[in-house]
Amino acid sequence: MAQSKVAAKRASKTRLTSVVLGGLLVAGGAILAGKALSDSHEGVTVSHGYSFFGDLKYDADFKHLDYVNPNAPKGGEISIWARAPFNSFNPYTRKGHVGALASSGDENIMVSVADDINATYCLLCETLEYPKDISWVIFNLRKNITYSDGTPATAHDIKFAFDKFMAEGLPSFRSAFGSFVKEIEVLDDHRIKYVFNEDSPVRDRVGLASIIGPMNQKYFKENELSIDQTWDTPPPGTGAYVYASHKADNEIIYRRNPDYWGKDLPLNIGRNNFDQIKVVYFGDSQLAFEGFKGGAYTFRSENTSRLWGTAYDFEAIEKGHVIKTELPDGSKAPGQSFIFNLRKDKFDDIRVREAISLMFNFEWSNEALFYGLYERVNGFWDNSHLGASGVPEGLELEILKPLVDEGLLDESLLTNDATIPAASSQRQLDRKNLRKASALLDEAGWIVGDDGMRRKDGEVLSIEFLESSPAWDRIINPYVENLKALGIDAKLDRVDQAQETDRRREYDFDMATHSINLGYEPSSGLKQWFATEAMEGSSRNLMGLSDPAVDRLVDVVIAASTTEELTAGVKALDRVLRAKRFAVMQWYKNVHTVAYWDQYDYPDPLPPFARGELDFWWFNEEKAAKLKAEGAL
Repeated sequence: MAQSKVAAKRASKTRLTSVVLGGLLVAGGAILAGKALSDSHEGVTVSHGYSFFGDLKYDADFKHLDYVNPNAPKGGEISIWARAPFNSFNPYTRKGHVGALASSGDENIMVSVADDINATYCLLCETLEYPKDISWVIFNLRKNITYSDGTPATAHDIKFAFDKFMAEGLPSFRSAFGSFVKEIEVLDDHRIKYVFNEDSPVRDRVGLASIIGPMNQKYFKENELSIDQTWDTPPPGTGAYVYASHKADNEIIYRRNPDYWGKDLPLNIGRNNFDQIKVVYFGDSQLAFEGFKGGAYTFRSENTSRLWGTAYDFEAIEKGHVIKTELPDGSKAPGQSFIFNLRKDKFDDIRVREAISLMFNFEWSNEALFYGLYERVNGFWDNSHLGASGVPEGLELEILKPLVDEGLLDESLLTNDATIPAASSQRQLDRKNLRKASALLDEAGWIVGDDGMRRKDGEVLSIEFLESSPAWDRIINPYVENLKALGIDAKLDRVDQAQETDRRREYDFDMATHSINLGYEPSSGLKQWFATEAMEGSSRNLMGLSDPAVDRLVDVVIAASTTEELTAGVKALDRVLRAKRFAVMQWYKNVHTVAYWDQYDYPDPLPPFARGELDFWWFNEEKAAKLKAEGAL
């Protein structure tokens, strides 16, 4: 899309920073946050954790997280695979290809846990304190925090990191973060205060302030490191694991720091159990699978249904050396989909997008390609209490009605069920959907010519799917064939990973696979995914969505001050996002399909929202010795 079109689109979108829809009004001074309190004095809350909407699960004197084995032994190695190439250890820039787990040495002031997902708990801080209106927050840091090189970490290092991100970080991050923080002040070596802008979303303030941890000033200055450049190795961090070595496009090794400052914290008991984590690199998933069979690495999360359904019959499985299993996954469905590049003029008409969507046959794909392992994703909060369903009611209806009254949404949105993907037959080309799609394209002015191709104003309707992984060939190619039957000049444009990365960054594609991963308490991060202001310069709004109704609903969600308002706002947003048809929803499964060499143990049951193999699994020396004795590894 030409720059002039982008500018015109932006100018045409109205965005409210103060949101009043359907009676929803946020008044910061009236909001009650962090209801599970350790202490309060003179209107200031002092606590070991923070939850905006509800109580904290863990009290200040908890001994360990419920889902870990507090007696888990330390030792051994776990190894996983990643896809080549990599040429940088800086996870905070879009330059280069960052190595796996590059940020493993970095720690946030507060962290979430796997069984209390709407709360955060002090890690680098002992306590935080904030007033009723959350106009500021003070983090009282632990006094024994050190980097892996032994250098003490202080509040000055957090201020240094904040200033670095504001000066050199990604524009989308600087914009989002900078709009929150009015002032940051180091009160002493172990106390840091954030003062927030009055118009910043109240619900996000504490959480956002807590995500920037310390950066080693001495190391950064001596090595002249900036955030907007690639790094040859990670800088010393405060985390449990430290960089040990790497071989270009071959492997990266991280080792547990025996002097890790936080190893005895209740939050860390039973965690960080492996002496070493190794990442082994392969060119694609098939090569990686062959490497796993040969013991080149020891833990594999299988995301290819064909391999899971047909290939796990090798010798190590038959002898019991490799465990193949399905572990429960209570997470919401990921919003994985084929997304349209809405910057392209040919996708302006929603009828075109709907027609193209109709030609993806999930039912046939699931039976013929996926071995029946998957369910269809219906929306962006599917498999959770936040997903839209049926017709809007109650508060959700109140939120949507003003947007319909203003002409920003079609009235049918208030009376129709939430949009779901059309079902198809068990034949690859569903004739019923083909007829529907043909009628839609005819209405949109894309007419079939004598050569069977659809044209409008002399232009052939063409679509290229950008993809670098060969594993997607068998999925995309049948979709391409169906689109060709519709009269579209469709093809799979498979490139190498570097080209794919560059072209996605430049928005040089028609359609691509995108994972839109959203949380259970979404807020200002939604702007990076869906807002007009992020249609350029954001890797999250890859589709280039720019819609005034969506912008307004994003603000409604951000402004929610109660669980009821949040749930209704997210349901309304999910309903509208589905109706915009910028995504051809893909699939998900409610289990983790994993295989691993039988030398590991894990807590049973696992927590609902984490698999945790690198977090709270542990090495079993007896099992490992048995594998070696039998010549398996």
